[in-house]
Amino acid sequence: MPADRARLLLDCDPGHDDAVAIIVAAAFADVVGIVTVAGNAPLDRTTHNALVMRDLIGLDAPVHAGCERPLVAPPRHAGFVHGESGLDGAELPEPITPLDGTDGVEFIIDTCRSSEGVWLVPIGPLTNIGTAFRLAPDLPGRVAGVSLMGGGSFGNRSAVAEFNIWADPEAAAVVFDAYDPATPGSAAGPLIMAGLDVTHRFQVTPPRIAATRAVPGRLATTLADLFDFFTDTYLSRHDDGALDGAALHDPLAVLAVTHPELFGHVDRHVVVETRGEHTAGMTVIDERRLLERSDPNCRVLTTVDADAAFALVLDAVARCSTGG
Repeated sequence: MPADRARLLLDCDPGHDDAVAIIVAAAFADVVGIVTVAGNAPLDRTTHNALVMRDLIGLDAPVHAGCERPLVAPPRHAGFVHGESGLDGAELPEPITPLDGTDGVEFIIDTCRSSEGVWLVPIGPLTNIGTAFRLAPDLPGRVAGVSLMGGGSFGNRSAVAEFNIWADPEAAAVVFDAYDPATPGSAAGPLIMAGLDVTHRFQVTPPRIAATRAVPGRLATTLADLFDFFTDTYLSRHDDGALDGAALHDPLAVLAVTHPELFGHVDRHVVVETRGEHTAGMTVIDERRLLERSDPNCRVLTTVDADAAFALVLDAVARCSTGG
């Protein structure tokens, strides 16, 4: 890990894997704030869950609620994966620390303008980030980069579209276009994409759940219970033998900033399809070797050292555990 801790602004829709991402960010980076978005569950639930996680790990960072629906598309949630609460499967405490504000987009803009060099780490639909980039076109040039969970060369909500991009493709297009070298005033980057190609290599297997449960403290027990639920819903929705456990997507977007050595990547030009009847939400990754292909705008993660990454998850859980 770099000697200087990265400063992260998490944009999330907790979500079992978001909860892990919050823990990992708290352990290995300086979290300047958390903004919530509708996604895995409606905004009131994702905000509640973010507050629960903040208290559970004793994180000293503000939480602001963001957008409650996509820019254009109808609201779409994922109760069939995460349960109706967004964090089904464990007995969670009620939050004690109150919400800091309902001005999530403004908080993103103000934070990134007042303190340059902050990483934006969106791990839900990109509604808040896309809206912030529209309202403040200078923002992509002020941040250290964007490391997002979303996209890939295959889908999970359609044959070609991953949930976070599919849930708000118009907002995702704004973000990817901001990093396109052909766009006047485009950001220098990097834009990092932890898509399904890499996140499906990082699964919560039974031995990893057991290792989590073996970490002392309430946090580990709670997380192991959440993993049990998450894995059951995941495996029930896939062909037998397709996966060994739930894909733990979101922490990889954090680890791509804090521990980039864990990953292999390729630089590619990526655009978001917004209008296709069967392809809306698709991240179109230009894999051509033709000289006239567009210049890259995205660092596409391709591989991860999964054992090393999960060891860091366990380390983060131990660091953030408040016992009990």
